[in-house]
Amino acid sequence: MVQETRLSAADFIYPIFVTRKDAGPIEGMPGVFRYTIDGAVQAARKAEAAGVSGILLFGLPTSKDEMASRALSRDGIIPEAIRVIKGAELDLVVITDICVCSYTSHGHCGILDGETVSNDATLPLLAEMAQVHAESGVDVVAPSGMMDHQVAAIRDSLDSAGYQQVSILSYAAKYASAFYGPFRDAAGGAPQFGDRKTHQMNPANAFEALREIELDIEEGADLIMIKPALAYLDIIRQARDRWPEIPLIAYNVSGEYSMVKAAAAQEYADESTTVLEILNSIRRAGAQSIITYHALDAAHWLRNSKK
Repeated sequence: MVQETRLSAADFIYPIFVTRKDAGPIEGMPGVFRYTIDGAVQAARKAEAAGVSGILLFGLPTSKDEMASRALSRDGIIPEAIRVIKGAELDLVVITDICVCSYTSHGHCGILDGETVSNDATLPLLAEMAQVHAESGVDVVAPSGMMDHQVAAIRDSLDSAGYQQVSILSYAAKYASAFYGPFRDAAGGAPQFGDRKTHQMNPANAFEALREIELDIEEGADLIMIKPALAYLDIIRQARDRWPEIPLIAYNVSGEYSMVKAAAAQEYADESTTVLEILNSIRRAGAQSIITYHALDAAHWLRNSKK
């Protein structure tokens, strides 16, 4: 009766990896898979049946080059997946990741100038990628590259092409975290040299996160994201208090997921109890929705707890 925080399946967004080849289980993320497009549709159906509110699509292209040209292809893996999933008329919000790290041969999040990512040269690429996804029917695009002014570039591109209804979920405060390792293996997006500290955030900084979020809101972001979740609950709380009117989403990332799976496999922790405690903590901190690989399992546990 007096419980302050409520958790439901509708709070979850389920990430789905889509590929044309090498589908199957992801070694570092037990219970998570790379799907063919048909498999992605079935995974989306399971998410809908579980009561999950949305899915977030990540694509693995058949080829890569320095300019991430496959990211702009209208017959690429993600545009096709959008069309097929939207054609299934599921009661789900379809979100796509807008970044090119999985599409570049060097694994970085943009166009290179020597061995440095060129922020300004990357913006048109991200804007065109978002427009291609909009043409395919996506509901929300989620720029994750942490390029300065990426939200403004995408908003201008979408609006000028007549896609004002497509929302932008900005990875507004994305930290240069050690918790992304399993994802980079899953999506084939690990950098071939260097790191991403020039554009992702210093884990020691909080005020900078608030500045980054404010800039993205000013540029037209409809929703904001903080990533990762567990080590940055304080940032989630500060953002919620400062912008109570803006939908706030937290990403419970791959490393956080895999740590729980590893602990459960060794019987160091009960999986369902631990997962629900973590997800409750993220909601309690102020996140309206949570992107999590635990989504389907957590929805099942919540449903059973009410029986």
